[in-house]
Amino acid sequence: MNLFTIGFTRKSAEQFFSLLGGGGVKTLIDVRLNNHSQLAGFAKRDDLAFFLRELCQAEYMEIPEMAPTKPLLGAYRNKDISWGEYEARFLDLMATRRIEHLIRPAQLADGCLLCSEHLPHQCHRRLVVEYLSMCWDESVTVEHLY
Repeated sequence: MNLFTIGFTRKSAEQFFSLLGGGGVKTLIDVRLNNHSQLAGFAKRDDLAFFLRELCQAEYMEIPEMAPTKPLLGAYRNKDISWGEYEARFLDLMATRRIEHLIRPAQLADGCLLCSEHLPHQCHRRLVVEYLSMCWDESVTVEHLY
């Protein structure tokens, strides 16, 4: 199964939708904590479904349970905890929420997890795909689009 991730920052709308369309993404899965902020520009929740359908022939879905909590994200952004501590706490949160049961693997085939971070290295979307690929009995190939 192919699974992608993408962040919208540091990309124009043209770059963003070209990456999704060129990658063959069928569903964009929004895993952001705050997906309706004016700071999201073209990637605001209420606009994405239209843009995806019209520009990429793709669907939009959001799964907020795959986002960190506000206190956890705030602690990391405020440098109260390190990336390692954030990662450990977020992995515990995903296990507690049992996110692997929120969606079937087939629903994510050729799907793409969306977050705001430009690169996946220190972003929760990478942690989500790694966690799901460990939980599922399927071979998951992950490609980060950037």
